[in-house]
Amino acid sequence: MENLFSIALNSVFVGNILLAYFLGMCSFLAVSKNIKTATGLGLAVIFVISVTTPVNWLVYHYLLAPSALKWAGLPNINIGFLKLIIFISVIAAIVQALEMIIDRISPTLYSALGVFLPLIAVNCAVLGASLFMVEREYSFIEATVFGIGSGTGWFLAIVSMAAIRKKLRYADVPEGLRGFGITIIVTGLMAMAFMLFSGINL
Repeated sequence: MENLFSIALNSVFVGNILLAYFLGMCSFLAVSKNIKTATGLGLAVIFVISVTTPVNWLVYHYLLAPSALKWAGLPNINIGFLKLIIFISVIAAIVQALEMIIDRISPTLYSALGVFLPLIAVNCAVLGASLFMVEREYSFIEATVFGIGSGTGWFLAIVSMAAIRKKLRYADVPEGLRGFGITIIVTGLMAMAFMLFSGINL
């Protein structure tokens, strides 16, 4: 239980998938101009990462890992080289389903997210969570907690940035730093602020 709490806290703050590894930066920079849109995309990313990480864990351990096909009587067959293609296919299928659900439930949010909703399928943060889960040899429960924590961390980062950018409209930012320049600087400061949690020992 303590280990699960440590994984959750680490994936939200210290090892934030966006601020520590800079995965998913494209949509982070593009959609963080408006708090409502950033919140919608952040919630969608939480859902997608929380679902795709444990699903890809099952796919990896029962299909792609060495000797994973032993259950099918094929212990010597190794199709691990298809890992990236299959992970991306699973993510794309789940994003497609999410897109249809949001379009059905909230057409306003669907219109606000625009092209960025389908782009979740190619969001590096979503694929990165699945690859980290394999690399760190998490169990199914650990992978699920890690997925939820990574999505929550990404959500916190983009909503915080949207709130900061709203305040920056009224700030006296030097002309040469306005727009992309000040956004990158603030992102770096946020990354350092999140790293302060590394002093917490669990």
